[in-house]
Amino acid sequence: MSRVLITGCSTGFGRASAVELKKRGFEVVATARRPEVLDGLDVDARVALDVTDDASVASALAAAGPVDVLVNNAGISVSGPVELVPLDEVRRLFETNFFGAVRMMQAVLPQMRSRGSGTIVNVSSVSGKVAAPLSGFYAASKFALEAVSEAMYFEMGHFGIRTVLIEPGYFKTSISDSGIRYGVDDAPFKELAEATDKMTETLGRGEAPGPEVVAMAIADAIETPGAVRVPVGTDAEMVLGARATMDDATFEATMRQVLQVDW
Repeated sequence: MSRVLITGCSTGFGRASAVELKKRGFEVVATARRPEVLDGLDVDARVALDVTDDASVASALAAAGPVDVLVNNAGISVSGPVELVPLDEVRRLFETNFFGAVRMMQAVLPQMRSRGSGTIVNVSSVSGKVAAPLSGFYAASKFALEAVSEAMYFEMGHFGIRTVLIEPGYFKTSISDSGIRYGVDDAPFKELAEATDKMTETLGRGEAPGPEVVAMAIADAIETPGAVRVPVGTDAEMVLGARATMDDATFEATMRQVLQVDW
């Protein structure tokens, strides 16, 4: 039976993935910075883990034991115009979304390589391929994760280790509600913020599904080898499909027309 360690299981994709993978017969190690939020979650182990802290990662892996599958899901959101988001906030964002994932991979890859098997699932985003206005730094953290994952696909495939990127569109989770926004309530960027809110409505985000859809995609990717990148959601499929088949000018014109953006 494969043992799966999932980061960021307090809510959203991480928690839903823990439930789905346990239902499918995996041994699940659920982690969160505050392990008490995992009380009542039906998994094999609940472990404290802060992916931004080396000692916490070492302690969590010692408690978890051998890991066959790592799901890097822990993430935070910071948004606002590039001009106004404080650099300290950008560093904090990258410390979780990028360096936290890399820290976890560097910690588990030696054991996977020595066994000649393993799977790394990195939860990226449609923002890992397309940067929307006011989401530049969040997108940058996911672009970076995509780049490292692509390199690792080639590096570690030689040793029998799979690398998969999950690229969700918009789903109902707490990350947007808990994220910090800068410079969007007043001029000169208030109008742009209103335009992006309208854009999300056009994409149907008011009727967005819950995180269980992404959890199923993660579980499917673990169980059945397939594509390196897995878009999840109709919006992700639409946007990433267009991005892959259009030049920059055509993609911009198409998105402006579809999303009714005139900024």
